[in-house]
Amino acid sequence: MNSHLQQILDNPLAALAIVGNLIIIESLLSVDNAAVLATMVGDLPKEQRQKALRYGIIGAYVFRGICILFASYLVEIWFLKPLGGLYLLYLAFDYFRPKARGEGEDVDKQQNWLYRRTLGAFGQFWATVALIELMDLAFSIDNVFAVVAFTDNLILICTGVFIGILAMRLVAQAFVLLMGRYPFLETAAFIVIGILGLKLLLSLLEHFLPRHPVSQFLGSETAEAGLTILTVAIFAVPLLMAWLRRRVVKR
Repeated sequence: MNSHLQQILDNPLAALAIVGNLIIIESLLSVDNAAVLATMVGDLPKEQRQKALRYGIIGAYVFRGICILFASYLVEIWFLKPLGGLYLLYLAFDYFRPKARGEGEDVDKQQNWLYRRTLGAFGQFWATVALIELMDLAFSIDNVFAVVAFTDNLILICTGVFIGILAMRLVAQAFVLLMGRYPFLETAAFIVIGILGLKLLLSLLEHFLPRHPVSQFLGSETAEAGLTILTVAIFAVPLLMAWLRRRVVKR
């Protein structure tokens, strides 16, 4: 743990950049997660919906806490980075691919074996809660997987997972409002996710050919600094252009 803290102290800007990228990833994942959970409770009576979602939030806290306990083991698995890269690339691909009208995050609960097994024994409400907890477990694995794949610093991993928990109720809502005002930020965020996914996928080269010039560059501080500048620019440049356009219109 001391080495991880020293790594942060030696490169505070790099650590801050990692945390910033994790906020983006966790916020977007949390927005998607919230959309799925909202769909799942849609057929419940109105007075039961918030109660079911409240149980879902508690379950997400528990599952992510458990995932933190296993984080120290996950960081030792070298192939998590390329797998995490594929996962992030899939998220970016799924966002940019053409979608059919009406296609979304709808969940057919009747097709789920857990819902069918618990519906008769416990009723619609508790069957829905059981399915929400199952989805929470899947979401927690996905989110923690992406965090662990991005860095092997346990302090930053715990920070990222904690941000993910907050993102479910706080950061995600703020992010949605910000994207509502600046719609292009969502596109920028998924471009960043795609770049991060490509970077993680290239860790295969670092693992199998560590002495290759490309591998040495990817592991250098120059590459990390360049990635930080690029990700910041992807957000900052469109925001600056939007601000300048508003100033011109006001004149």
